[in-house]
Amino acid sequence: MCDQVGHASLGVAVDVYHVWWEPGLAEQIAALGREERLLAFHICDFKAETTHLLLDRGLMGEGVIPVRSIRQAVEAAGFGGPVEVEIFSERWWAAEQSVFLREIVKAAAASA
Repeated sequence: MCDQVGHASLGVAVDVYHVWWEPGLAEQIAALGREERLLAFHICDFKAETTHLLLDRGLMGEGVIPVRSIRQAVEAAGFGGPVEVEIFSERWWAAEQSVFLREIVKAAAASA
């Protein structure tokens, strides 16, 4: 799609919440790396027992997304930029934010 648009600086953000079920994901990520189109990486988790499709994302390890293997594919494709943790969660937003931040750091490290 980036090539069809024809803009050399156009790229893709791999957001695990939106692509984890995708057949051939590792190959698609590798192609993004070869084409230098991989510009961002977003992580969170999809909880099998979710209460809301948008506002109940889990910390990495709370759900079913193979975050570690996707992260390995992203890194193997040459991505070395920042990893954005994207937890849209009414439950976590209502929690003490210093606790939430500590849990994010712990979950991100465990998914590396």
